Amino acid sequence: MTVPHAPQLLREEDFVAATVRSSLPYAYDLIAKLSAELRDGTVEFADNQTPPPSERERGQLLRALSSDAIRGSLERHFGVALAFQNCHRVAVFPPQARGGRTHQRFTSTRAQILNQSPEFRDC
Repeated sequence: MTVPHAPQLLREEDFVAATVRSSLPYAYDLIAKLSAELRDGTVEFADNQTPPPSERERGQLLRALSSDAIRGSLERHFGVALAFQNCHRVAVFPPQARGGRTHQRFTSTRAQILNQSPEFRDC
């Protein structure tokens, strides 16, 4: 099935600029900020623990991280591996850290449960 107005070939950098950065600015800016922190520091990963200011921004984050196309494009664009817990705890790792001890600990079921509210409700 072909979408009538979608170009047949779209360069990934155009996709990131036109689709992700313009339609999901909160998610794009958050991942850009975390990527810069990772590059500038001596930390194993950089993460966000501050909830989005509204449900609109939370929705942007969920959309960006749940779409394989968007998530993969962001990882390649920023040169990071993304990890995600709950509704807002996003982390960026160096790509080579994927599957390593720290990455596995962050993405474990234990870490997910510890990051959830005690009532296991919506974030």
